[in-house]
Amino acid sequence: MLSIYSDEYFMKQAMAEAEKAAEAEEIPIGAVIVCQNRIIARAFNQTEKLHDVTAHAEIIAITAASEYLGNKYLKDCTLYVTLEPCLMCAGALNWSQISKIVYGASDEKKGFMRYGKELLHPKTKLEFGIFHEECSEMVRNFFEKKRKKNTAY
Repeated sequence: MLSIYSDEYFMKQAMAEAEKAAEAEEIPIGAVIVCQNRIIARAFNQTEKLHDVTAHAEIIAITAASEYLGNKYLKDCTLYVTLEPCLMCAGALNWSQISKIVYGASDEKKGFMRYGKELLHPKTKLEFGIFHEECSEMVRNFFEKKRKKNTAY
């Protein structure tokens, strides 16, 4: 049973955002930012819709959280994201000075951990693997469907 205010609860919320991305034929990555046990930002990938390579779930969530707080720093916030952030997103998270990042699935090809945790702000805590299989499966299924669709022509 999920208890409110747990990492699992908030990751489920990020997974719901990833589902919205999948429905919009975007890579299914979702994110939520939490401050004082309250979701202050929700986002999903929108690179196709916005024709913007920077419209990753994390970037959109950072912008929304900063706007909500009226501050560019997210020092008392936690990001929950379904896939390990890329280098671009890790850089933005570093600049935001976010307190904690929790991600579900690893991204061995484009994830920032290929280069190390040092890309994040020194005070940022990192956790990963919550609903790892479920988050991995969402991305895997998306690309399998995309490959099938492309070979059907």
